Order: sequence, then structure tokens, then C-alpha cells
Amino acid sequence: MDESVWDYPRPPRVEPSNEAVRVVHHGRIVAESTAALRVLETSHPPGIYIPAGDCDTDLLQASRTVTVCEFKGQASYVHLVVDGVAVENAAWVYRDPRPGYEQIRGCFSFYPGRVDACFVGDERVTPQEGGFYGGWITSGVSGPFKGSPGTRGW
Repeated sequence: MDESVWDYPRPPRVEPSNEAVRVVHHGRIVAESTAALRVLETSHPPGIYIPAGDCDTDLLQASRTVTVCEFKGQASYVHLVVDGVAVENAAWVYRDPRPGYEQIRGCFSFYPGRVDACFVGDERVTPQEGGFYGGWITSGVSGPFKGSPGTRGW
């Protein structure tokens, strides 16, 4: 599979992932799913959304941070706490997404750059650049990607 993020739509499209995904931090599997969803938006690597039932939610603590996506609505953030060590705003969740994005309701999307490792299949992903974006870059996805210096206005 070779996908260009410039072929992704705007507004974003939600589709099932055709591969298992996994999030690992401090030697623990934080999330593992064969039912993850991909959110595909022009210029962004896929955002991966994992059903809450496939996440170790005992490790997630509510954050006060919220952001708003013009398409998906308001996102609430969570801290990841493993062995007493917190990773602030390690993931976000849409509890009441806007129409068209109901599929991602209650699913968690982890920042690959804030945890030890994220995987799509057996491939370790590369985090999307920039502190705000949380895309998962694999060898099957090509850019250039929004997030690097000078791309905020894309």
C-alpha cells in the first residue's frame, strides 16, 4: 500500500484500519486493537482511533485540556500514568463528535511521540512532527506532512 496524504479528503474521512494497532509504554501494552479506525485528512498522516474497550483505561486519567476540530468537534485529553509516572496529554477522545464522525465516539487517539512506541501491524510508526498533531506515519504513507516547521498554514 502506498498512499499519499495529498489524496486524502478534506473534510476528513473515517475508515476501518485493515491492520492491528498497538501502543506500548514502559513495557506495558496500553492499547491493542484489530478494530481501530483511521481518520484521513489532506496533508496529515492517518490519525488512529482505538476503541476504549481495547485500551487499558485504568492507566488513563482525565486532563483539563480540550481542543476543537472544525470537523470532529471538541476533543478531551487524557494523561497516561504507568508505574506512577504520568505522560501529560498522551491521548485524546471525542465524547460527542459532530455529525459524520460518530464512529470515533469514545475512541482514544494516542500521540506516537509521547509514548515509547506505536505499531501498525509489526511496523513501528514514526510520529508526525509538531507538538499539536498526532498522526501515525508508516512506510505505506507518503508526504510531505503537515506539522514540520513552516507548514502550519497548509
